[in-house]
Amino acid sequence: MTAANLSVGVQRLSHGRDLPLPEIQTAQSAGVDLLAAVEGQVTLQPGERMIVPTGLAIALPPGYEAQVRPRSGLAINQGVTLVNSPGTIDADYRGEIGAIVINHGSEEFVIERGMRIAQMVVAPVIGFSWKEMDELPQSERGEGGFGSTGNAQKELSAGKRSED
Repeated sequence: MTAANLSVGVQRLSHGRDLPLPEIQTAQSAGVDLLAAVEGQVTLQPGERMIVPTGLAIALPPGYEAQVRPRSGLAINQGVTLVNSPGTIDADYRGEIGAIVINHGSEEFVIERGMRIAQMVVAPVIGFSWKEMDELPQSERGEGGFGSTGNAQKELSAGKRSED
């Protein structure tokens, strides 16, 4: 299936029936904007987080997930983003989609009914099984973790040896 012919079942919940369904905005858009199905206005204080309802539930085909992601405009302009990004919606989940929003800005942020609060991308999922091993095969990176990639090159260009 391609994005052009993938069919995803959607249900508008009672508190979201008056809101439009999210739509792909351009031919090359990766996803859709999710709308806030709040009653009236909700104020999010700096540092505060909350689940914003969307009024939608979906039925994804097997082998797919939906990812709820932040909107870049809210992030740069107001410091509002999602706590668990991307949030995964599994193919067998049938509850309401919610966006766990946090205000990292310095001012309160007002969420209004129908506001574009997050975006959702549908993506294929590759199944896997574990193959337990006594030792893992070696790799160039090895056990280097957070922030480790590129450090050897930086040290070499600064005249340091990576063994130091």
